[in-house]
Amino acid sequence: MNALPRAGAPGSIWNYSTGESFLVGALLEGATHKPLATYLSETLWSRLGMEQDATWWLESPGGMGLAGSGLGATLRDYGRFGLFVQQDGVLDGQRIVPEGWFREAGSAHVIGGKSVDYGYLWWPIPAGDPFIKARSKRSASSASTSTSTPPRSLSSSSSALPKPDSSAHILDDTSFFAAVVGSLH
Repeated sequence: MNALPRAGAPGSIWNYSTGESFLVGALLEGATHKPLATYLSETLWSRLGMEQDATWWLESPGGMGLAGSGLGATLRDYGRFGLFVQQDGVLDGQRIVPEGWFREAGSAHVIGGKSVDYGYLWWPIPAGDPFIKARSKRSASSASTSTSTPPRSLSSSSSALPKPDSSAHILDDTSFFAAVVGSLH
C-alpha cells in the first residue's frame, strides 16, 4: 500500500478502502503476535459464549486475516455480538469496550466538511427513520447485525451477494429492520 498515491491529506476527504481495513488487521496481528481469529476468540468470542470459534478469511494459506471482510460467524453468534453492542461493551457487569465507543464507531462522521455514513469500520444506518438509531456491522458477504434503541431490538441477517463488489441487494435489510422496529413501537 505504501506505493499507492495518497488520496488526500488526513481528514480532508473520505476514501473508503478495504486496504486500510487490512492495514488495521495487520497492525493488530503484529502487536498481538496472533492471527485475527485467534485474538478475537481469546479476547471476546469465548467470553460471549459463541457457539463456534471465530474464523477469518486469509489473504493466502497461512497468511494474514482479511480484516476488511471475511469474519466467519453463525447467525446466532452475530446476534450474540449484537447483544454485546447493545450493552455498550459490558459483559456480566464488566466493561470490556470503553463507554460510548460503539455509539461513536457506529455514527456518521464529518470528513472534509461532508457528513459520511461510515464509522470506525462500521456502516451506520443512515438517519431519517424516526424509530431507528442503529448501528450495523456489515461485511462483503452482506452479513449484518443491527441494533436499535429505543425500543431495544436486534436484527441479524446473512446473505450472499452475486459478486463481492456487487451493489445488487436482494433484500433491503435496512428498510426491513426499520419496519420491524416501527412495528414494535
